[in-house]
Amino acid sequence: MSRVAVLGAGGIGCGAAALLCERGHTAVLWSPSGRGTAAFADGVALRAEGKLTGSYQPIIAPDCAAAVRDADAVMLAVPGYGHRAVLDQVAAHLRSGQPVVISSHMSFSALYLARLLAARGVHAPIAAWGTTVTTGRRLAGPAVRVSNIRDKVDIAALPVGDIDAMVALCGALFGDRFVPRADLIAVSLSNINPQNHLGMALCNFTRIEKAEPWVNWSGLTPSVGRLIEALDAERLAVAGAFGASVRTVREHFHLSFGVPHGPVGDAGAILAARDATPGPASVETRYITEDVPFGLVPSTLLGRIAGVAMPLHDAGIAIFSALYGRDFRAENDLLPVLAMDGLSVEALRGLVRG
Repeated sequence: MSRVAVLGAGGIGCGAAALLCERGHTAVLWSPSGRGTAAFADGVALRAEGKLTGSYQPIIAPDCAAAVRDADAVMLAVPGYGHRAVLDQVAAHLRSGQPVVISSHMSFSALYLARLLAARGVHAPIAAWGTTVTTGRRLAGPAVRVSNIRDKVDIAALPVGDIDAMVALCGALFGDRFVPRADLIAVSLSNINPQNHLGMALCNFTRIEKAEPWVNWSGLTPSVGRLIEALDAERLAVAGAFGASVRTVREHFHLSFGVPHGPVGDAGAILAARDATPGPASVETRYITEDVPFGLVPSTLLGRIAGVAMPLHDAGIAIFSALYGRDFRAENDLLPVLAMDGLSVEALRGLVRG
């Protein structure tokens, strides 16, 4: 069994830690702020409910160095707006050959980490997931609700030659559910959460702002479904320009949630009857503060490089920036460092293949 450092103790980090423990591995939790692991003082167990039910005993690391030191693998499980700050810390402690899993990959953070490691002369294989294995929310105290454990998760590797080894590693840790993709471009365009959350959050925004109680999937009405499918058409056009193989949003709902293959709006009604998880009730929801700058903005960058117009994605970024009175494009702290604007399709392909 393996020892895995999980960097991040929110809903995704705690869900991943619970799943690792359930499968017999040792999870080492580290919270960058310290707040996420405060509830586990004095050996208090992690409680999981929902799709994963049990009491688990992850090791709590006092700092990043301790979390990474003896780990067989390291997993990044913080929101996109935390990737750069955490990667700046962890890069100083990783050793050559120590695999890193990014869950989920946002805004080409794998490239950023690879550059940090190269500056130290360290070469570590990186797995980039198109989405998370578990979905859910951190509850009060030492608890997490796991809403879903995905059947299929897209994965790419940097360098691309390590893909078979990284699929095998992630399968050993989390189960046989990983679908290899060609490179970081393909796996980035496989992440459909930003476009889906754009449709959901925009069309239910006053509910969110007024903190009204509502069931998340009930907000996925037929009209919202049509908007999401129109956004999906833009994403698929960009993928086609790069020659990247990705699933459609209809295929995603069918494979991830087991609903019949059909209109996305129909899936909303089925899922609402099955899962009463509340919808976001704060404007600080990651549907917007993470997915707009670190999901939608990189997608539009790929669109510009490929010469594919993405008017709905661009409009979503502009509308949310106006709603919040802030520039969400400027909040992405990874893309300016990576300086990908102006690259050709072929130059970017070469870059992401390591």
